[in-house]
Amino acid sequence: MINRVVLVGRLTRDIELRKTNSGLSTTTFTLACDRRYSANRDSSQPTADFISCVAWRQQADFLASYAHKGDVIALDGHITTRNYEGANGRVYVTEVTCENVRLVSSRRDNQGLQAQAASPGMTQGATMPSMSSETSFADDAFEETPSLDISSDDLPFY
Repeated sequence: MINRVVLVGRLTRDIELRKTNSGLSTTTFTLACDRRYSANRDSSQPTADFISCVAWRQQADFLASYAHKGDVIALDGHITTRNYEGANGRVYVTEVTCENVRLVSSRRDNQGLQAQAASPGMTQGATMPSMSSETSFADDAFEETPSLDISSDDLPFY
């Protein structure tokens, strides 16, 4: 059986870090993932799906430190379902539990890069930090993705 989710979308609000009674970091957030067109065939307007996500431990700490409303986040994880007895009866919740989280682009960083673009020392391949369940947050060892020099001639499907 396979239960794997890969999402790229924008944060709908700032991250609020919480701690459990045992001191575990956690956060719940909503990711807005664009869809080219709505299910209604008459409409040619793009729409978005709003997907509930939860991050624990280092991923929650990472998001609270680096991610803000409007930033593009890439994540992979698995779908988790749960239910509980609410005031109006049984409540069913479906959410994505994050295993790896990566900050793809930040509006704050993009503004800083645009301001620095005029300076002669600016490099093109700036990388964004990421956090996976295998990475130790205390080590400050974020993955660095090397920049790739690929032109459209290198792509067979372009």
